[in-house]
Amino acid sequence: MTLSSSPSPTTDDQPFRLRWVVLAVVMTANVMDAMDATIANIAGPSVRQDLGGSASALQWIAAGYTLAFAVLLIAGARLGDIFGRRRVFLIGSAGFTLFSAACAAAPSMPVLIACRALQGAFGALMIPQGFGFLKQVFPNQSEFDRAMGFLGPATGVPLLLAPIVAGALIDANWLDVGWRLVFLINVPIGIAALAAAIPSLPDSPHRPQLKLDLGGVGLVGLAVLAIIYPLIQGQESGWPLWTFAMIAAGLGLLYAFMRHERSHEENALIEPSLLRNRDYLSGIAVVLFFFGAFSGLLLCVSLYGQLGEGWSPLHAGLTLTPMVIGIVIGMTISFALVERLGRHLLHIGIVLIAIGNVVIALVLTGADSAGTWDLVPGLLLVGAGAGTSFAQLFGFVLGSVNMDEVGSASGVLEATQQLSTSLGVAVLGTIFFSAFRHHLPPEALQITAWACLAPLAGAFLLIFRLPMRARDEQELAAAAA
Repeated sequence: MTLSSSPSPTTDDQPFRLRWVVLAVVMTANVMDAMDATIANIAGPSVRQDLGGSASALQWIAAGYTLAFAVLLIAGARLGDIFGRRRVFLIGSAGFTLFSAACAAAPSMPVLIACRALQGAFGALMIPQGFGFLKQVFPNQSEFDRAMGFLGPATGVPLLLAPIVAGALIDANWLDVGWRLVFLINVPIGIAALAAAIPSLPDSPHRPQLKLDLGGVGLVGLAVLAIIYPLIQGQESGWPLWTFAMIAAGLGLLYAFMRHERSHEENALIEPSLLRNRDYLSGIAVVLFFFGAFSGLLLCVSLYGQLGEGWSPLHAGLTLTPMVIGIVIGMTISFALVERLGRHLLHIGIVLIAIGNVVIALVLTGADSAGTWDLVPGLLLVGAGAGTSFAQLFGFVLGSVNMDEVGSASGVLEATQQLSTSLGVAVLGTIFFSAFRHHLPPEALQITAWACLAPLAGAFLLIFRLPMRARDEQELAAAAA
């Protein structure tokens, strides 16, 4: 969860009366976001069959949400500081619920993609406030730790189960609405969360003296859009000159954003000192490579099954179950080994993911068709490697920053994770669809699996730049508060 920089007004250990209701509201918000960030992987082919659209539209359904979420995530935390967490959370929650309904009612693919982006934008207002609420209503450290113990599974389990739930909802086709139920299900949940939030959420001090760096938001938004748009659309357009010019312009805008932040230190979205910390920037690159490879493969396995093999959405979702099992196993083992192995635990995770991709590629070599059981060994290894790294990666990256930079550094990492999902969907999705047009479906997934090795190799090498030991979790919580 993104960490807000606003301090808690609580000065003693007296608990807030409705603190457990607040925890339930924050958990519900995280469940809705975790589900919506991944369900598009399963729902996309059904949406396209109903609304039409090109192959790139499937990528935009997923990338539109995470792109808007990533760009506005840090701004959402700052807006909570300026106008108060309660107000910003309620606006974000209401907007997220409204555009969930709009996604369900979308009459065309462009409208759906636009609603997905707006859904992500309002999610970026809602999610960053949660950690601040919990620090505010649980001033007692033992109760706060207990609350965080509930929050982790409430966020992680829906993220892991989202493909299966999405597939089951689409196949069930209740009320004859098909894929629309995947988005419609958020509406009663969002309304219930709002009904509980209005009487229970406390406010935080408003800090109108702070200013939102609109120039920085605009620059980083234009930069990432200029990079991701041609990566998704270039394949269908035949890679004309404008696609390369647009990517170059996006890289130039990213450089301009970094210069802008350094010259606007007082209201900067990112602590300027972080932009001078090469170890931290290496960690940002690790996050981009790691989550980009993982999320891109996740999308392509689902597309392979539904578009190439004719699987139902539920079948495609269940095919990812070995990956989920692997993630749980990897996360469990990682907590036992992190102190002994240090950052080499991340190396082991990356190697396991790479081996999983190689196994998938070799199984598909020369095959005219491949079923769920053929993919099980590779997906299990990918999941085990991802779980080994998931739980520990941020702690190692944050080990390279000072304690007074932890809040800002954590927010940037969360935004980077969302951005990496968009990049993974854009790059690996484009590779998959390009191969899908000229090869058999197994060959398309095989080529994508081999392509995953490039970002994984980059992440493996950059991990050597991270601290040998991760930052202690309680230190991080204290710094964020």
